[in-house]
Amino acid sequence: MTTTQNSAETHVAHPPFRASETLGAHLQQLLVDLTDLHLQGKQAHWNVVGKNFRDLHLQLDEVVDDARNFGDDIAERMRALYVVPDARAATIAEQTSLAAFPATEVDTADTVDLITAAIYAVAGTARRIHDDVDAEDPTTADILHGILERLEQLAWMIDSENRVANSSKPASITV
Repeated sequence: MTTTQNSAETHVAHPPFRASETLGAHLQQLLVDLTDLHLQGKQAHWNVVGKNFRDLHLQLDEVVDDARNFGDDIAERMRALYVVPDARAATIAEQTSLAAFPATEVDTADTVDLITAAIYAVAGTARRIHDDVDAEDPTTADILHGILERLEQLAWMIDSENRVANSSKPASITV
């Protein structure tokens, strides 16, 4: 027979660090944007059509998987810092920083541009909150570094589908 803790008893944790409201709000915004990127990636995955369909279809799976995993990492970090994550559908719809993705079939070239913009929007959120996060919690900032590295890599790889060598903007920086 197992025993359960009496509901009248109060458990008190004594963590060495708890997130401030600002840190919690920053992580919540990143969670919302990552969750929306996951959803938009699936929407694109299901409705993309056109040239290079299969390659883009498979790349969108990478976006979906990474966004979902990063969202889970952020939500679990929030819980470790005693912040309650909220990724309910209504919250995502209300708080996302991403532009809406079409509800119709979308040509591969347009999908590339839309998904790249969505990925850069999430990376923009991560970059916008980074310094505040780093000032309060360098450990969480380290998580942001990994997320940014991968998101910007995905954006570059997907955006390359529409680039024209030596004439697409932004131009390459020469060293």
